[in-house]
Order: sequence, then C-alpha cells, then structure tokens
Amino acid sequence: MRRQKAPICRKVMEREVEMLDVVLVLIALATGGGGAGPERETLTLTPAEAPVAASSSEEAPPPVASSEETPAALPYEAEPQVATGRFLTALEIKPIMGATRANWVAVREWDGQDLIYVTHIWSWRCGLAAMKLGVNGAAPEDWPLPPCHEDTAQPNAMLESDGLPYRAFPLKSVETVTVELIYDDLTTERSTFNRQGVLMP
Repeated sequence: MRRQKAPICRKVMEREVEMLDVVLVLIALATGGGGAGPERETLTLTPAEAPVAASSSEEAPPPVASSEETPAALPYEAEPQVATGRFLTALEIKPIMGATRANWVAVREWDGQDLIYVTHIWSWRCGLAAMKLGVNGAAPEDWPLPPCHEDTAQPNAMLESDGLPYRAFPLKSVETVTVELIYDDLTTERSTFNRQGVLMP
C-alpha cells in the first residue's frame, strides 16, 4: 500500500513546486522585479542622449562583476510598452529576467567542448531588442536573436528553424561569460558570470 502512495505524494509535491514557481513569477511581475539589484548595470537610453551608467556593486556567484563601461548609442528604436499578457515587451519580461538572472547562461562540457547556452534568454526574447555575449573578458559581441513568433499562441517558443541556442568553445576554455541584454524599451542590463556559477553537471 505504501508503494502506491509514494507516486501520488511525489505528484502532489511536484504540483506544489510548480505552483510556487508561478507564485514567484507573479510576485516578481507585481513588484517590478525588486528594482536594481547588485551585479547589474541598468542603462536608459534615448536616441538624442549619450548613455549614462547606473551604479553597480558586487554579488555572490554566479555573477562575478558588472562592467562600468559606457556603451555607444544603440541603433534601435524604443518600442511602445503595453502589457499584452503574452510577454512581448520589456515591461513584461524585465521583472522575470531580473528574478532569474542566474539562469541567463549555462556552460556545459560536452563532446570535448565547452558549450555556452542562452536558452533562457531566447525563451524571453520577445521583449528584447538585442543580446550580446563576451567570453573571458572580451567585449560582448552581438548574438542574433531568433524572431518572435507573434502569429502563434506561444511567441517566445523556439522552433527548429530558429537554430540552436548555444555556441561551442574549446574544452575548459570558458572562465567567464559576460551577457548584455538590450530591452525593447532601450534599457540595458549587463552581468558577468564565472564558470563555476553556471557550469551544468
């Protein structure tokens, strides 16, 4: 009899954990993500202004540092920030990205290579204008985002035609990964992650 109850208890626990995830996302959305936290730099840009960096500070791994560089003016236009309920704008995804910062990237040792995954970022790409990535202190370079599939029920879904959400590097060569997200409201967040903080088992 006990053996039959164990799978039922496990299913109940799994549902409770899933509900907790939903509650946490709703709290993040309702509170605006808790404001600017440590280890990130937030920039607000308009086409006529030079960028001005916000403050940054230290935080425990996975982020190891935030750059204080001032990026060049962005070649994008801000999009209207209207809540759609479909997570298509910075207004909707910024609190989620702030709450899930530790999941932005992952490093995996596979088949004699280091693979850097950006699956989490791609999953929320509809509120982004661009994404940049730098490895081992190199300046972040553009990593093209797949299109947002607004004509479907799940616009952030990754389709086979979108390509693969990872890039390969020589084995054990990735020590740090710097990610810069440019939201469609032209605010920018940038974080650097150390290998140990984002290494997949």
